[in-house]
Amino acid sequence: MTDAGGPAAIRQATVDDIPEIRRILAAHEEDGPVAPGGVDIIGPYLRHFVERHRSLVSALDGGIVAYGSVLDTGMARMLSDLFVEPGRLGQGLGRRLLTALLEDAPVRATFASSDPRALPVYVRAGMTPLWLCLYLEGDAEQLPPIAPTLTVWDATPDELAILEETWTGAARLVDHGFWASQTRADPFLVKDAEGPVAFGYGRARQVTASRALNRLLIRPGADPVPPILAGLARAAGGGRVQACVLGPNPALPLLLGAGFHVVDHDQFLSSDPSLVDPARFLPNPGML
Repeated sequence: MTDAGGPAAIRQATVDDIPEIRRILAAHEEDGPVAPGGVDIIGPYLRHFVERHRSLVSALDGGIVAYGSVLDTGMARMLSDLFVEPGRLGQGLGRRLLTALLEDAPVRATFASSDPRALPVYVRAGMTPLWLCLYLEGDAEQLPPIAPTLTVWDATPDELAILEETWTGAARLVDHGFWASQTRADPFLVKDAEGPVAFGYGRARQVTASRALNRLLIRPGADPVPPILAGLARAAGGGRVQACVLGPNPALPLLLGAGFHVVDHDQFLSSDPSLVDPARFLPNPGML
């Protein structure tokens, strides 16, 4: 392939490329030093994509100038990352890399950053802006009490992968193994009188000592608010917790009213509006 700035070769990323990829991410403030009490999240995440999914780089003038990654969730091709070296924006590198990553996938999705240049690129690639995604953060003590009808249990990634496949049809054993392997990860299951009603993962964060609700999926048809509160309380571990909440989620007003505050936002886009249930899913924005 060629680019306005000269010939650019798109190739599969390797583990040896990760330092250069991290340099590009840091230039976009998507990576940085590990804060006191935090852990390296980006390094293992990039290695997982390079080794288990699909990561591409654009090489130009002896260096890497763009990076992108996708994974197949069992229901869609998820664009997880697309970053171009800031000094080379506007040269078509991102558009060409996106085409190579998405190929001819019929169902596709992504989370767009606040950069207004990203949305037109994704819309032209067949994805429609659907919901605002708010990153909420607060203290566990701000949450209402867990409903007495719910209990929260330790779980294994194999158990949770089977449950996800039962509820959605998506087989994601490899990704469940990764989520459970992250530093200070906490796989858990929420149960009600009918059995499992939700599952999720808590984990440490890189930029702060607070924790993250890495992902929470709720049983189809169940009232989502009580298990969301239980999942947030579990992931918080008695401290602060952050989670990504899609705009239509009925827990959003309750959390804001309880004192959780918005620390960042994204835009969810997909070629299929029915891909996820925004009321019963708190996504991992990099991996859905």
